[in-house]
Amino acid sequence: MSNFYTKNRKFYLSQQKIKPIIEDLENNFQNSGSDAIHSHEEAEQWYDMVLKNAGDICSNFIWPRSEEVDIKGATFKDGIVEWADATKENMKILGDAGYLGGTLPRQYGGLNLPVTINSAIVEMVSQADASLMNLYGLQDIAVTVFKFGTEEQKNRVLPKFCHGEVSGSMALTEPDAGSDLQAVQLKGIEKDGKWYLDGVKRFITNGSGEISLVLARSEKGSKGGRGLSMFLYERYRDDNMIVRRIEDKHGIHGSPTCELQFNMAECELVGKRKFGLIKYVMSLMNGARLGVSAQALGIAQAAYEEAVKYANEREQFGKTIVNIPAVYQMLKNMQAEIETSRLLFYKTATAVDFEDMYERKHSKGENVRQELKQAKSIADILTPLSKFVITEMANKVCYDSVQIHGGCGYMKDFPVERLSRDARITNIYEGTTQLQVVAVLSGLKSNILKNELDDFKSYEVQNLKSEKELIAAFIDEYYKVFESIKSVNNRDFFDYVGNHITEIISIIYRLVLFLPIADKNDEKADLFKFYLYESMSRLNYLIDRIETFKISYGDKIEKLKNDFIN
Repeated sequence: MSNFYTKNRKFYLSQQKIKPIIEDLENNFQNSGSDAIHSHEEAEQWYDMVLKNAGDICSNFIWPRSEEVDIKGATFKDGIVEWADATKENMKILGDAGYLGGTLPRQYGGLNLPVTINSAIVEMVSQADASLMNLYGLQDIAVTVFKFGTEEQKNRVLPKFCHGEVSGSMALTEPDAGSDLQAVQLKGIEKDGKWYLDGVKRFITNGSGEISLVLARSEKGSKGGRGLSMFLYERYRDDNMIVRRIEDKHGIHGSPTCELQFNMAECELVGKRKFGLIKYVMSLMNGARLGVSAQALGIAQAAYEEAVKYANEREQFGKTIVNIPAVYQMLKNMQAEIETSRLLFYKTATAVDFEDMYERKHSKGENVRQELKQAKSIADILTPLSKFVITEMANKVCYDSVQIHGGCGYMKDFPVERLSRDARITNIYEGTTQLQVVAVLSGLKSNILKNELDDFKSYEVQNLKSEKELIAAFIDEYYKVFESIKSVNNRDFFDYVGNHITEIISIIYRLVLFLPIADKNDEKADLFKFYLYESMSRLNYLIDRIETFKISYGDKIEKLKNDFIN
């Protein structure tokens, strides 16, 4: 039997330094009870077992049903949304195995996993069926309830998530408020000591779920984010929300995307008024970006494996096409992009773990304010950077996998046709690639990654000294070009070249992460060198492109849009 918990995934997970996180989650190994963990060794054994079991379920139960899910999809009739039968079976087996409360504490029925470990499970679920991740991954809204809800809300809601009794949704987007959530107009109305929701939400993934976190305007007459609050809506306690329709989508057919109408639907406030967007949605978004990154990475892995399999089976000109240089060049590029992206993804998950850890310590009264601030800043730049890198990479890998399949890749008989459709949404929802660039640029302006980049120069390497020097030179070039674009006193120019500078830092940062690993592991050294030397021409192009564009347009950037204004 195959297993998605591969040697490769295990290797990159092992590079993450999560011992402090484990100690904090396990109360310094002082917990008692049959499910208590008493040491790092015991924790590692437990995580390994959890991952292996999840990998088995994903490979041998969920993946074989993914085509059936895609064909049948979610259905809508008389206001009722139904998952495909195979989707129901998938969620049941994951629920029966305890995976629906991955990061929630054991007291609610969760597994108390670090985000890093749980993210690897989400990645494997995504490889098996990308649409299932949208249902499985949305159980993470329970984490928001855990962080910000009342004790009564937590005790009422969280066990239902952990036991698979309910599924969830984030009801944020509206017809006139997509990426601009400050424009949300759905009303949160307080009346006789109770709260009610009134208005429409659109493009809500699994909006038919039993529990929704809803962003609504609680402050009458307000504008912008300060007037928004977060609300907990439970369909089994109120029937004044109706699903108006589900979208007929390009991909991820197993996941219903709903339009919702709230008609004075009774709900509960989560946390404090007016903090809905500025605090709670921001917390949700780190998890959402991480989830979509996992989804894209899983899709890319599936498409890559299908390409390798097909290239070894398909014969042309008297040989299998894997022997054709143009083909194995594409495969090698896929491998390098996926593995460096996986390293970035697990690093990002660990950054979120550290932020969560310091938040827990801070809530207990420990003086970790500075550590929390630093951890939050790292998580806030790495989550959009990961989504930028991985979702674009997944679309490219799927494109190339279809190309390797030739005409067969365009046919529904082969999984890559579905995978290429499923990948397309990943760089759109939970913030488009362009919005991730804005978030990354904000972090770069604040020099959040500077310490890591500067520390790189002090790394001691044994086998890759010349490669280290090349990377160090590119770090210097990055600083120069960044200062150069800042010197142009024009915000539009900075934003115009933002995509280029974000791609530059995404490549350099992955090289910085990969070098110390490759220096100590011969198995990875060749792949590291391939990625470095393939990346050099791209980095040089991007740097030259920015400088050339600065000379050509600079502060005259606005002229470029004149051709498109009616």
